[in-house]
Formats: sequence, structure tokens, C-alpha cells
Amino acid sequence: MIDIKPDARTREQYVRNIVDTWLDASAEQELQGRDWYPSAHRLAEQMAEGDVQIGAGLLAALSPQTAWWLNIELAREAYESGTPARHTGNCLAKAAKILAGADPAEVLPMDRKTGHFYRSILDPTDADAVCIDRHAHDIAVGVEYGAKDRGLSSKGRYALIAHCYREAAQRLGEIPSVVQAVTWVVWRDRLVGTSTRGTLFATAA
Repeated sequence: MIDIKPDARTREQYVRNIVDTWLDASAEQELQGRDWYPSAHRLAEQMAEGDVQIGAGLLAALSPQTAWWLNIELAREAYESGTPARHTGNCLAKAAKILAGADPAEVLPMDRKTGHFYRSILDPTDADAVCIDRHAHDIAVGVEYGAKDRGLSSKGRYALIAHCYREAAQRLGEIPSVVQAVTWVVWRDRLVGTSTRGTLFATAA
């Protein structure tokens, strides 16, 4: 795992890695990344019959360790049936509270991946939210960790990578979630191209 308090040179390299990955994006990859959260927002609104807060909350609560296609399926089933299923107890409990009327911001860990994922879907123009999953981490660090633990459950480590994305976004004149989504598409395509894995967005950190 990376140091929670790296020196200035290492921190700058993380930012540079993010910027360089952004600059490697093709026009199609940039388009895909820019539309990711707006598309997820529309999906959340549609699946919860206009209540994007509930839709975004369910998607975020049920996102850990789940590929995006399954994440959508589980969230839709939970809303339609009123009973979340087919996930871990902790995630199901959060989804159940959201369905019962709790504010997702009071249920989800807002300083971690699922909280930032929720915020980015709820408001794709949020200028602070940035979802740091395992791919976002690897982009910044410049190394594919594979199945190794990245330590993103640590508040300090998550905050460090999130800060690097915000710094990269500032330099690029973008918002952090857009930089994260575009660079994620580039990274995904690289991994698929080397046949190391073909996972979809929103898998767990």
C-alpha cells in the first residue's frame, strides 16, 4: 500500500500520472467518460420513478464488489420489490434504510468511495466529489495492483488520492468526477487490450 503521507515529489507524480492518462484519451474515450455520470444520473432518475436521490443512493449502496451491469440490476430489483437482495448484509442494510426514506447522505460513508459515487450520480456537476475505486487508485499510482489490497478503506489514503484527482482536474480545467471517469475509460481499455481483465465500471475499490 502507498504511504498516506508521501513526499511532495511522489504526490506530484500521482497528479502527473492522472494528467498523462487524461491526455492519452481518444475522442471516443473522452466522450464516454464525460457522459458516464450524466448517464448514470438519468438511469437513477428513471429507475426510481423520478426520485434521483433514491436511485443514486441504491446504486451507490449496492456498488461494492459489483460490476456495473449487476449493480444496476440489483438496484432496480430493490426499488421494484422494496426488498434489497443478493448482496452482503451491510450493503443490503444501507439499501433498505434508503428505501425506507433515510437520506443516503446519512447512510453511506460520505468520505469514502460509495459516498462519492452517490454524490457524482446525484449531481454530475458536483465540483468536489470524486469516486476513488481500485482503477482510479492504480491510475494515480501508475501501477496495476491486481488483487492486492490498496488500503482505500483508510480515510487518509482515500483523501490523498482524491486530492490528487482534484489537483489534476484543476490543472485541466475540469471537475474531478469527469477526470476520474475519462481516465477510468482509458485505463479500462488498456487492461482489456492486454487481456488482464475485462471488468466494468463501479467495481469495488
